[in-house]
Amino acid sequence: MTDALWQWPITDLAPRIAARQLSSAELVESCLDRIERLDGDLNSFVCLSPTARDAARAADAEIARTGPRGPLHGIPVAIKDNYTTADLPTRAGTAVEALTFPMQDSHCVAKLRDAGAVILGKLSMHEFAWGTVTPQARNPWDLARVPGGSSGGSGAAVAARLCPAALGSDTGGSIRIPAALCGVVGLKPTYGRIGRSGIVPHSWSLDHAGPLTRTVADAALMLQVLAGPDAGDPAASAAPVPDYTAGLDQPVRGLRIAVIRNHFFDAVDAEIGAAVEDAIGFFAGQGCAVTDVTVPSLRYGLGAIYAIELASSAAYHDRNLAQGHVAGFADDVRDLVEMGRFVTGPDYLRAEQVRARIMAEMAAVLAEADAIITPATPLTAWKTDAATVMLGGREESVLAASWRLTYPFNLTGLPALALPCGFDRDGLPISLQIAARPFAEPTLLRIAHQYERAHDWSSRVPPSADGI
Repeated sequence: MTDALWQWPITDLAPRIAARQLSSAELVESCLDRIERLDGDLNSFVCLSPTARDAARAADAEIARTGPRGPLHGIPVAIKDNYTTADLPTRAGTAVEALTFPMQDSHCVAKLRDAGAVILGKLSMHEFAWGTVTPQARNPWDLARVPGGSSGGSGAAVAARLCPAALGSDTGGSIRIPAALCGVVGLKPTYGRIGRSGIVPHSWSLDHAGPLTRTVADAALMLQVLAGPDAGDPAASAAPVPDYTAGLDQPVRGLRIAVIRNHFFDAVDAEIGAAVEDAIGFFAGQGCAVTDVTVPSLRYGLGAIYAIELASSAAYHDRNLAQGHVAGFADDVRDLVEMGRFVTGPDYLRAEQVRARIMAEMAAVLAEADAIITPATPLTAWKTDAATVMLGGREESVLAASWRLTYPFNLTGLPALALPCGFDRDGLPISLQIAARPFAEPTLLRIAHQYERAHDWSSRVPPSADGI
């Protein structure tokens, strides 16, 4: 196993570390070696921890003395660069040197350290968590294509097996879009399920923290550590944290699946549509009751989330606007931040009213169903220089298209997960999205796990990273 440690998910690595058949030091060295050899093309990392090797040796020594703290003890995890860390600089993707961030561990990083995880380094992102491209990073399935954003470094690093898991953040799809385009699992839990203190804000009422992993079971292990109250985040929930791994192997027979036919299937690439229909057929074949439904107010959703997100980002950057720092932002981010100044109070109120309608309609769907299934994105990874795409017979910007299917679950705060469900004619990953009721992550993870273990999509490795 030590010859190809990069192949294995956390669920295989953790018991071997616990049994001292594998050392954290070996695993971390394997990750650092792959980063050195592969990341020059991917640009997924912005910095590596100079203490990762020491932390791994300390984990091995503690495990030898008293046993593991849990399944993440000794496991290397990489961190999106909008999570503050005590021992590494935080840049939130910006090159503006006048902007600085606290040198202290964010809530999630502190929880990972408490669980014994080894922080491997910081990952590239679209500036201030805007955008779905992550301009400096590349997709390991095709280096001429984007890895998605804003957590593009997280998606690329996990897909290329540079690390077993990574943290991302999701305001309109920024965990699930990179997961979808890079062929990994991305989990956006219920709003408030994971505390966000120490994450550079984007939109207070839309921001979610969550993991990107190789497998659904690994996502469950990460959520187990990250979930729970956060004294620094007033929106963090104190709801009890269940055992997210306990029900993964339970069959899905008898569960009710809703397929929202409007919005989510209106303009989707034909290969993606076919792959998702195959996945829906799988669940029907497993004894799930599948029902087609509609959520009429989704036709107003894009305007609603734009108004909320633009206004929230402009509010966070108010001082940066006043002091002229925004002039140093990338063109796309600067435009979006400045646009937020033009969202009026009535605009914001109407957006929240639309949001409330969509939430009520989604709640009505989930009153009759255990989960919702949709495509995760309407297109696979696009070329780095592409500005538009043809979908459903019309030209659409890649920005508008790429987050069209993910943002509804930020507006509603529902838990949603993206996982691989096929590949297109160019060998690029296709992704399925599953959503569930608030705090129903055990059901969400169970459904996703049952699909994953019946297919081999998650085991496939990008050609540029296979066997290296």
